[in-house]
Amino acid sequence: MPRLVEDLKKEHSLIIGILDEVRRIGIGSEEAKDKLLSAKRGFLEHLKKEDDKLYPALKKAAETDEKLKRELTVLKEDLQEISKFVLGFFEKYSKGAVSGLDFARDFGQLFAKLGSRIKKEENILYNAYDRMTQ
Repeated sequence: MPRLVEDLKKEHSLIIGILDEVRRIGIGSEEAKDKLLSAKRGFLEHLKKEDDKLYPALKKAAETDEKLKRELTVLKEDLQEISKFVLGFFEKYSKGAVSGLDFARDFGQLFAKLGSRIKKEENILYNAYDRMTQ
């Protein structure tokens, strides 16, 4: 497994771990808000690394690989929508002052959407990158 994919998978685990701590602590504390900000920073850094290193290589490979080109086209919009939701969640809850019920509902959606994104990235995009670099 290439180092980039290994690093990206570790980042996925770290982000999920931080969010799991926030869920355990509850949104009402300063500690939870700090952890949310940390998860947001980690998510943004992760997206930047993908944008700078992963996607350019995949797009280049897709020029000669029709299957990969289709996969990238299909995933692009879905992944952008998930990112938009995740960033909106971080923006909303890093400010605090929200009800526990809203947080629980939105957090459930966040975990589901983020989990979906991670599975798609790891099972499709990262595997494609692995195949390209072997």
